[in-house]
Amino acid sequence: MSYSLQLYTLRNAIQEDLPGTIRKVAEIGYTQVEPYNFVATAAELGKALKENGLTAPSGHAPLLSQDQDEIFAAAKELGITTVIDPFLPAEHWQDAETIQGTAAKLNTAAKKGAEYGIRVGYHNHAWELESSIEGTTALEYFEGLLDPELVLEVDTYWAAVGGQDPVELLARLGDRVKLIHIKDGPGNTDTKAQQPAGQGTIPVLDVIAAAKSLEVGVVEFDDYSEDIFQGITESLNYLTAADSAQAAEGAKA
Repeated sequence: MSYSLQLYTLRNAIQEDLPGTIRKVAEIGYTQVEPYNFVATAAELGKALKENGLTAPSGHAPLLSQDQDEIFAAAKELGITTVIDPFLPAEHWQDAETIQGTAAKLNTAAKKGAEYGIRVGYHNHAWELESSIEGTTALEYFEGLLDPELVLEVDTYWAAVGGQDPVELLARLGDRVKLIHIKDGPGNTDTKAQQPAGQGTIPVLDVIAAAKSLEVGVVEFDDYSEDIFQGITESLNYLTAADSAQAAEGAKA
């Protein structure tokens, strides 16, 4: 399984020392990262990634509210092949007409992205799952309106906070899901209570197994009350140990 780290997790450290933070991420053992709002930092970030042998297969950028050409050009510079819009607030998910408008805008963004050789996706929070449209979740209603080339990055923690079983949700969304956010904790809105993978209430390994077309599992903490570098280390160790155990079982079979 391929793992990445959402750099928003380390936003405070990045603000203080971007090159040093990226170096630390590589030393911990990550080989991939998911940058956020990367237009302003593309040159410095690109240099740091190259120096530390890291790649960025995906990145977050506000496609529906900022200059798309600027975003896609910066993504191309960084080697990002999937740009994901990370956030539309709750009021965008309360009625069918608004969701249809959002889907149309993202479909248009995807056509522009294709000109740069870049795929477009969307990342959820809790409200897309809390809201119900025509008998299904707003996220699933939205998914049905997207052109085939668009992808979803399901934040499996926020799906749980939104009242959905992330394993069942991933099964329903099927091949549309190419990336997931892996995080753990009590499954509520207290972000400081989030925990390294395997230490909370989210069935992380079942979640990963349920994403049948998964390309990258992205580790993220929205916040953390302890040492964040220790947290991301423990998450990666848990995930790679689980992969090793699974490979060993497979070899015996």
